[in-house]
Amino acid sequence: MDGQKPTYGPLIKLNRVGKGGKPIKVLKMRTMHPYSEFLQDYIYQLNKLDDGGKFKNDFRITTSGRIMRKLWLDELPMILNLIRGDIKIVGVRPISKHYLNLYSEELQELRMTVKPGMIPPFYADLPNTLEEIEASELRYLQSYRRNRIGTDLRYFFKAIGNIFFRKARSA
Repeated sequence: MDGQKPTYGPLIKLNRVGKGGKPIKVLKMRTMHPYSEFLQDYIYQLNKLDDGGKFKNDFRITTSGRIMRKLWLDELPMILNLIRGDIKIVGVRPISKHYLNLYSEELQELRMTVKPGMIPPFYADLPNTLEEIEASELRYLQSYRRNRIGTDLRYFFKAIGNIFFRKARSA
């Protein structure tokens, strides 16, 4: 699976697609059982996507993983990706090659022109379906091409407001 090796410890490195299609290793706290990364295609075929673009009935997530996700603790190691320059603060979410292939060709190409981010447009727009997520990312990317700093600031503050006041969560 894309050269992915199984991981066992509390910190995992996930294969994601970065700017220019360059593969990057995104660091996160483990929230799923070991070997879960090898079941992604199976879970998609079995359950498809739920609201918010996540897999329905994803049995791979552990109880402690649900808590970490709710409190955003699983995202903390991504700060190292930010320091290394693989990602930026605001931008489209770094996603797997499998998930990227679910997107339209136009959006796939547009995503390749920018670094992915820690805070995605998802939290500003709160879309429900994959189509709405694609539309949200497309709006962000088109706006970002016109005004990088203004777009990132606008999305940052809207996302932070939704996270803290509307309790927006991805899973």
